[in-house]
Amino acid sequence: MNILIATFTTLFSVVNPFGAMPVFLTLTENDTAPERSRTALRACIYMVCIMSVSFFAGQYVLNFFGINIYHLRIAGGILLMRSAFDLLTPGANKSKVSDATVEDSKQKDDISFTPLAMPMLSGPGSIAVCIGLFTSRLSYSGVALTLVGFVLVAAASFLILVSSLRLTRVMGRAGMTAMARVMGFLTLSIGVSFIATAIRALFMAR
Repeated sequence: MNILIATFTTLFSVVNPFGAMPVFLTLTENDTAPERSRTALRACIYMVCIMSVSFFAGQYVLNFFGINIYHLRIAGGILLMRSAFDLLTPGANKSKVSDATVEDSKQKDDISFTPLAMPMLSGPGSIAVCIGLFTSRLSYSGVALTLVGFVLVAAASFLILVSSLRLTRVMGRAGMTAMARVMGFLTLSIGVSFIATAIRALFMAR
């Protein structure tokens, strides 16, 4: 259960589906509620697939390029801290996609994979976290619980996206800003933890 809780809390704050709500609403403004729900469902399914592939294949990719897992965790921690500072900076609740990408996405028939699933929900930060979660000491039950954590993050993201119109009206601009600050603080803490544990492991290995 510790693995499940750690996987969910870590990934949820990094995925930050609240930050995806404005772009999701913009790209689906002409869709009906059922169409919006189907788009959100496909995006969350793609997100689970991307996370699972990163979790299982990431270690092999690192070995191929000769990258130590602890080096990846340090790099991932720096990346998370940078994203966190963007969220914590006043008025900097920036989208993970550019305005040009949003405009191009409006012309697409299906936006569930790009830009929703990637890079908005499963971007470089969440992929780095998924790769860092895999260890050779992880048991079969630990692997299963990690995958369940991926599914729970996707389920929570789906509920938030399909309720984004209502949540935006209830929370307002001030509420969205406050939520961005909270998610930014959690992401910053995770980034610091990634770097600290990786540095400690590197020194103990010598």
